[in-house]
Amino acid sequence: MSLKDRVTEDMKAAMRAKDSERLSTIRMLLAACKQREVDERIVLDDAAVVGIVDKLIKQRKDSIAAFAQAGRTDLVDKETAEMKVLEGYLPARLSADEVNAQVSALVAELGAGQALGPGDMGKVMAAAKSRLAGKAEMALVSAAVKAALAK
Repeated sequence: MSLKDRVTEDMKAAMRAKDSERLSTIRMLLAACKQREVDERIVLDDAAVVGIVDKLIKQRKDSIAAFAQAGRTDLVDKETAEMKVLEGYLPARLSADEVNAQVSALVAELGAGQALGPGDMGKVMAAAKSRLAGKAEMALVSAAVKAALAK
């Protein structure tokens, strides 16, 4: 069963359970998936759905920070609940050590025969994004790439 099918089944289960908070979050996710399918005229695979979930979680984190700064605890709680539902659709994440190991291997691969420096950040990040998308948080990957290129 694809991830998109699982989300659809979870939506049906939330409807049956009359879990309105979970249902609204799942509907929002499905709407984002459908919007991307219509805009790009494609059928999303699991990796693309994970990318959308990552994007939505990042939006929730940004909103939580803004609402917390404004003292809106009611909205912080709502956004946190949505984020927890969305995190249930992400695959297991790599630890910081695993990300560092993957990035080091990638830098060695790309820099075979030449030294890579801080100017090669874009080149390494593009390769890291294709290899680690959905497996690790990109902020963590970016920090690991900066550290690896600074050596």
